[in-house]
Amino acid sequence: MIRKILLGVILIIIAVVAGFFIFAPGYTERSMNIIDGKPLPKVSARAAALHKTLTIIDLHSDSLMWQRDITRRSDQGQMDLPRLATGNVALQVFSSVTKTPANQNYDANGADSDNITPLVIAQLQPIRTWTSLTERTIYHAEKLDRAVAASEGKAKRVRSASDLAALIAARKARIANKAAPVGAMMSAEGLHNLQGKRANLDRLYQAGIRMAGLTHFFDNELAGSMHGLKKGGLTPFGKQIIRDMEAKGMIVDIAHLSHAGVAQLLAIARRPVVSSHGGVQATCGENRNLTDAEIKGVAKTGGVIGVGYWEGAVCDTSPAAIAKAIVHIRDLVGIEHAALGSDYDGAVTVRFDTSRLVQVTQALLDAGLSEAEIRAVMGENALRVIRAGLVPETAYRR
Repeated sequence: MIRKILLGVILIIIAVVAGFFIFAPGYTERSMNIIDGKPLPKVSARAAALHKTLTIIDLHSDSLMWQRDITRRSDQGQMDLPRLATGNVALQVFSSVTKTPANQNYDANGADSDNITPLVIAQLQPIRTWTSLTERTIYHAEKLDRAVAASEGKAKRVRSASDLAALIAARKARIANKAAPVGAMMSAEGLHNLQGKRANLDRLYQAGIRMAGLTHFFDNELAGSMHGLKKGGLTPFGKQIIRDMEAKGMIVDIAHLSHAGVAQLLAIARRPVVSSHGGVQATCGENRNLTDAEIKGVAKTGGVIGVGYWEGAVCDTSPAAIAKAIVHIRDLVGIEHAALGSDYDGAVTVRFDTSRLVQVTQALLDAGLSEAEIRAVMGENALRVIRAGLVPETAYRR
């Protein structure tokens, strides 16, 4: 009898553990990456026709964080390769998220907790990723490489300016009734994944990381975060890494960087910088958004601001709110510095997934933008900056 009871208890424990590994990752994503289902405006024939002709670039998504096959269309999350194709996206920048604090908020977070480690273990990722932030990013790069390889030519990895040129050429030369390839480039959401070691930047570059923010939601060895405890400026290590990135052909991203850090970075930047995802304080006063002075600073480098689609970025989830932020950037520094940065699958609530990106085209038309301005915002501006940013410093001419 005792043996039977023990066996029953063991089987129950095994079932619970198995259920955790099978169901917990999916449940977590479904509870965090939400489409709110609120009504969307009708898309006009003009907007639909224009949208099909655009070269669209999204500067930020966090889809690689989740245990989902991005080569398959899903009703979970907000983005995958089939939905990118439906939305006519030419290039998606996939970010590697390696650490987030418990009770994450926009105001003040410490670095002494981590929500990602339990997710990594629950997904049964390689053991090397359980304790190493660098390995987590390398694993994400490998995951993207596998997805591209399995896409049967529907996706192309972008690591260089020549890769980018080949992608754009392939899209222009697409055969009738055949889907155009979607480009996939990688970034890092905060360089705490260097773990304080300069040599790890080389490892990230070798893995294909071509854009990176210095910080995420907490202060680190490079700089203060706008959501950190001290919110300080750049450290000497941070300044060195910026120089290394510019020399290699890695684009510097100011998203999440403290206001003090942004000011210092913009003063020393020698190449265009981006704010990959966020908003502007003029239309949404959240702490994580850029001031007018910061927008002018990004523009002075020749860079772009990627406008996000969630409430923290634009104080709403409507396409009109996205357009409002873009119009402010245009009016302040010129249309050539506005871009898209959805933050899809970044634990955000949005109004529409990437397959319905025509909603942004419609909102920009409704806001009075010309077709040339819409082409610039939807991708041409980001294309200009990425093309220049991928070129190593020895070949770069501003």
